[in-house]
Amino acid sequence: MRLNKLLAQAGIASRRQADQLIQQGRVMLNGQVITEMGVQVEPAGDNVTIDGKPVIVKGEYEYLILNKPPGYLSTVSDPFGRPTVMNLLPAGNTRLYPVGRLDLDTSGLLFFTNDGELALALTHPRHLVEKVYRVKVRGVPDESQLQNLRSGVLLTDGLTAPAKVAIEGTENGNAIIEICIREGRKRQIKRMMLAIGHPVVNLHRAEVGPLKLGDLKPGEYRHPTNIELNELNRLKQQAQGGGGALHP
Repeated sequence: MRLNKLLAQAGIASRRQADQLIQQGRVMLNGQVITEMGVQVEPAGDNVTIDGKPVIVKGEYEYLILNKPPGYLSTVSDPFGRPTVMNLLPAGNTRLYPVGRLDLDTSGLLFFTNDGELALALTHPRHLVEKVYRVKVRGVPDESQLQNLRSGVLLTDGLTAPAKVAIEGTENGNAIIEICIREGRKRQIKRMMLAIGHPVVNLHRAEVGPLKLGDLKPGEYRHPTNIELNELNRLKQQAQGGGGALHP
């Protein structure tokens, strides 16, 4: 798609006015100022801004990936006026909803969409979507405790499914662990670590299914790439037993 067409579809300006914005050097593509006409862009994968503000093309469905910082509720609104993840999204994204939740003090990948079927495909336990966390725990678990996580930990709501677990390193006598689970119980990682005697100090989600944070800084967001959209489409089709493609 040509850049001026994308700007027009986003409701920024007519194509002629969009050309003027480009000539004035006010439009950036993936961090680079664009002044030439006819530049091709990929709406799903490219980052386009005008005067530093992101350009969003409205479609039937919308998708965003946020690196949630600690201190924000994973809800659309809060009756007590506390900050929510919606405060971090671009203005006008009232159609988007967070898929799943991260605790107030947990950071990392949070996916937003208005596609309810895709949200269900990502969150329902029967679809076995992997979620990868990096967790700092108090102390260093021994091999038997790690094996307990891999085999399943008995919690108050039952035995957890087997997890993939590896210690990535230590920091001031505390272990940094990467853990991959396919469930989504409430505060599951924290309860699993507490059950083996190593409470969580810090928890960060790095991946959800095909989605990765990449180099997103805390509080930053991006649109999924075409590759990620294709993988999300595959998950959605599997959940539905077929279906159409995802489009930004």
